[in-house]
Amino acid sequence: MREYVRPNAAFYSRRSSDKFSSMKIARESSKTPNNGYLDGQVLVAMPTMQDERFSRSVIYLCAHSSEGAMGIVVNQPAADIRFSDLLVQLDVIPGEGLIELPGQREAVRVLKGGPVETQRGFVLHSADYFIEDSTLPIQGGICLTATLDILKAIANGSGPQSAVLALGYAGWAPGQLESEIQANGWLNCEADASLIFGAPAEDKYDLAMKKIGIDPAKLSSESGHA
Repeated sequence: MREYVRPNAAFYSRRSSDKFSSMKIARESSKTPNNGYLDGQVLVAMPTMQDERFSRSVIYLCAHSSEGAMGIVVNQPAADIRFSDLLVQLDVIPGEGLIELPGQREAVRVLKGGPVETQRGFVLHSADYFIEDSTLPIQGGICLTATLDILKAIANGSGPQSAVLALGYAGWAPGQLESEIQANGWLNCEADASLIFGAPAEDKYDLAMKKIGIDPAKLSSESGHA
């Protein structure tokens, strides 16, 4: 299992990188009804998940198309990394500015978003904040922004009402996620803001399972049996 270390965190410049732009294009191309893609939904790892990095993980899918998929793990806290410390590290606020940081901003949770680009920051947030050409609206009032502008807005109190900061993301090559789902690696369900932003990280797996209509305890006890 890959270990996460305290990152030299980075965000994209105001003009989105090629990777972020292609994600937006892929997201736009998957908007036709009943296309079978799962962007805007939550992936829930089955108890039989073989990849330890995703054991009991809950992943919000930001983009899914014929070009692959990208998502953010929303139930793995980044241990010993505080949002306020990242603001200082990224020169969003000076070190002495910590004492002036609004209390609710300190409540922004920092997550291990996935094993890809673990030093890159991504903010999942409510739709009350939007930057043209930088914010990716996904579904159900949930958006993704990966530029420093949103951190500056959060720091000065003009950011979104709800937000989590993820370091890294989970990515799948074309057809890879579909194959993993067919192999019973993942379940999926509709996402909602309370699951993404409201629930404690340690509760999200069981809440997502119950949202699907599955008793996690029963599923765990039956896994591995014919």
